[in-house]
Amino acid sequence: MSQIMLNLELQARAIELRQLLQRASYAYYALDAPTMEDAIYDALYRELQEIEVQYPQLITADSPTQRVGEKPSSNFVSVQHNVPLFSLENAFSSDNVESWQERCQKGLESQAFLDSVCELKIDGSAIALTYEHGVLTRGATRGDGTSGEDITSNIKTIRSIPLRLNLENPPAHLEIRGEAFLPIAVFDQINQERSQQGESLFANPRNAAAGTLRQLDSRIVAQRRLDFFAYTIHFPSSSAKESGDKENLLKISSQWQALEFLQQIGFRVNPNKKLCQSLPELQEYYDHWSTERLKLPYMTDGMVIKLNEFSQQENLGFTQKTPRWAIAWKYPAEEMPTIIESVTVQVGRTGTLTPVAELRPVLLAGTTVSRATLHNSDRLTELDLHIGDTAIVRKAGEIIPEVVRILPELRPKGATRFVMPSHCPECGQAVVKPENEAATRCVNWECPAIVCGAIGHWVSRDALDINGVGEKLVRQLVNAEAVRSVADLYELTSEQLQKLDRLGQKSADKIIAAIAQSTSKPWSRVLYGLGIRHVGSVNAQNIADNFPNVDLLARATPEAIASIFGIGEEIAQSISEWFRKETNQNLVQRLQEKGLQFVSAKNIEQAIAMNPNIAGQIFVVTGTLPTLKRDQAKDLIKAAGGKVTDSVSKKTHYLVVGEDAGSKLDKATSLGVKCISEEELLQLLESNPQ
Repeated sequence: MSQIMLNLELQARAIELRQLLQRASYAYYALDAPTMEDAIYDALYRELQEIEVQYPQLITADSPTQRVGEKPSSNFVSVQHNVPLFSLENAFSSDNVESWQERCQKGLESQAFLDSVCELKIDGSAIALTYEHGVLTRGATRGDGTSGEDITSNIKTIRSIPLRLNLENPPAHLEIRGEAFLPIAVFDQINQERSQQGESLFANPRNAAAGTLRQLDSRIVAQRRLDFFAYTIHFPSSSAKESGDKENLLKISSQWQALEFLQQIGFRVNPNKKLCQSLPELQEYYDHWSTERLKLPYMTDGMVIKLNEFSQQENLGFTQKTPRWAIAWKYPAEEMPTIIESVTVQVGRTGTLTPVAELRPVLLAGTTVSRATLHNSDRLTELDLHIGDTAIVRKAGEIIPEVVRILPELRPKGATRFVMPSHCPECGQAVVKPENEAATRCVNWECPAIVCGAIGHWVSRDALDINGVGEKLVRQLVNAEAVRSVADLYELTSEQLQKLDRLGQKSADKIIAAIAQSTSKPWSRVLYGLGIRHVGSVNAQNIADNFPNVDLLARATPEAIASIFGIGEEIAQSISEWFRKETNQNLVQRLQEKGLQFVSAKNIEQAIAMNPNIAGQIFVVTGTLPTLKRDQAKDLIKAAGGKVTDSVSKKTHYLVVGEDAGSKLDKATSLGVKCISEEELLQLLESNPQ
């Protein structure tokens, strides 16, 4: 037999083995109905492995042998999500859910209950999977929702994630979303092994799953036996469906159909789902799983409710952070009793005094808790808290420990009632409590705690992101009176830093360089870093887009600021009041002198003078453009004074159309929105009235 014939036979056998092993994995992991004995599976796996070792050219990306990486990765690459992974709005009561349903009905101009799919909210890590022509090409973490880390080699170790979809004619591009998690039994076994080896234990299965996915060595990931439930499917455009299996793909018009389809193509889908047609059905599902979930082999902390029809989801769209058509109804947090040993008072960056209960350590929702917030003086009065009291503690939103109630019947004799201090514990100045507010505040803006908080916020990741300047260094700088405001950071010298505890020249030079580098951060980051009450990072970006320099924002009325979509009266009033204070005006002036960015890359007023064809117009970009990436096109439009949104509406002026434009093109056509090509966009950008 010739070598060519031998290779052809082995190639055919390798294909056959891959198909057999993939079908067996699908039956075992997705259907929970094994069709092959473990010993037979292992024998076929070894046969395929031997062929691939002998003829490496026969290895394919979807081969079962490629699930476990051979070498540790040096790092993870940041990747942009084609479709953002939005977080969900939380509900904690039936009233919250009813209000959500009413908002959906109002948004869709419907009087009837909108059919909704209920799924268990798995306590794991969200994962985005990309399939090209049916083959898994990328797996990424959720990250910040718009970008995550490429962990493809680790994803391939999860047996319930198919490397090739069970589709005869798959589309060119398909995205699957789901939750990677550790079964409770596996989690317990891992912690038992770590305990025997003297290693620290994982706090809970969710943290263990997240940590496992970010292991640099995929062999370790494989040993931990992660599992996966798929819950969403995305087509980049409607034409993507047409490039694949029309008969199956074009029928998918609802979440319920999508879940069924996911299982058909090889994924494991949580079987505990339900299509509900009334609020009582939602309540019944929630009540049932509030107790039954304790019997499940994995952790779940609530239920996810999604409108079933994709057309309704598309019409409702998204807020800045969440889809309007979905909500997570969380179960009450785990509660535990413990003793309040003392109460301390923290002073935040805005001067707010927050009482904190120092607790006898207690295990709560998988973690050891020794402190819990008491919120404010009103809450203290309501609790009637005494030192030595037995308190019921829970995690608010599953994150922040808080005291729920006191058990006065267990109060020890002679226990003293805790009262908020009349003077700031940090600077000794008298505190104030406005009549219309629950917060007690220190109003001494030179208070060390306020200064430390302001600087800590300024150097944080979402603000100026100054590496090397952490909480400990900030406290040292303030105590040494080397820094009294964020502007003082830009006058520090390496010699000053070297005088501080355990800080050598090399580290000091790096910190000075990082501070200098922060002057290039954009206006939106600077605005967030100023620490104006109620202005978060998302709002700061939104405000900076509408007020491209600090002078415009400082002169703006609260009404003008509140007219920005998503910015309410409270935020607008807070911004206006901040800029009216002379100390803040002086701070802005000093920071401007240090070179900080208080203006966008292109001022809108200048853009209007140069290019009235773009300025103030609303654009949507869709499809693949011939030469520009979509983000590049959006940046050019914004730089010329235009606005860019993600969805087409009656207010849209232009739709920039590329290849595979999809449903946005159809909607624009129906609304009479002007559709232009990349070339026409560039002509608009280049046009000059002068």
